[in-house]
Amino acid sequence: MGSGDYQHDTQARRYLISEPRVNERIRVPEVRLVGPEGEQVGIVRIEDALRLAVEADLDLVEVAPKAKPPVAKLMDFGKWKYEAAVKARQSRRNQATTQLKEVRFRLKIEDHDYQTKVSQAQKFLKAGDKVKAMIQFRGREQQRPELGVQLLERFADDVAEFGEVESKPRQDGRNMVMVVGPLRGAQATRGKGGAHKPRQGGGSRRDRAAAAAREAREEEAQQAEPKNSIADAMPEELKQQASQANDGPKPGPNN
Repeated sequence: MGSGDYQHDTQARRYLISEPRVNERIRVPEVRLVGPEGEQVGIVRIEDALRLAVEADLDLVEVAPKAKPPVAKLMDFGKWKYEAAVKARQSRRNQATTQLKEVRFRLKIEDHDYQTKVSQAQKFLKAGDKVKAMIQFRGREQQRPELGVQLLERFADDVAEFGEVESKPRQDGRNMVMVVGPLRGAQATRGKGGAHKPRQGGGSRRDRAAAAAREAREEEAQQAEPKNSIADAMPEELKQQASQANDGPKPGPNN
């Protein structure tokens, strides 16, 4: 067998392993059968389950191979794979690619230039990118690092409506660097072209921005769509039964 044939054979075996067993590939004496609408049929012989699949013009798909007996469902497997692929493509499209943008300052920057840098950083943060703010020291300016910290802290306050500090100011040779990350979920709450409403509550502007970022992350975690897998087709009751069966005591040699 050539190297090309071996590679093709390996890929084919990986494909078969990653996919659930379907129809005649299910080699067990009996299964716990689930109907196409999620109804529980009960424990049936594999021959009867395959016959029901043929009569309904559906596939018999093993959705929980580790359950005892394994759980199989009647479904249109080709349609399920197509819908899963569409969801995966949409998920990849919706994932924002975060980039690290850079904004450079001089320690003695003019106010007009400073405001221009702030506007650029706000634009980057609203687009979902991180901002690396860098101060370039000249000559004796390196002996006054506290002035650089003050400037970067001022910058953090001015962009706090759109971002929060992820990396505090630190000296890097002749430069001082700070990284600001976008507030997650901020774009969804603002909308296109809409004015950003001031947040209510006490505390400093930076504290309110950090609190809003935490709330946005918690909301995203709650609304996160579960991973699309074949086990999702199994009813919740059977999922609990399978979990209890797997977590139960294992028989020993003396049982």
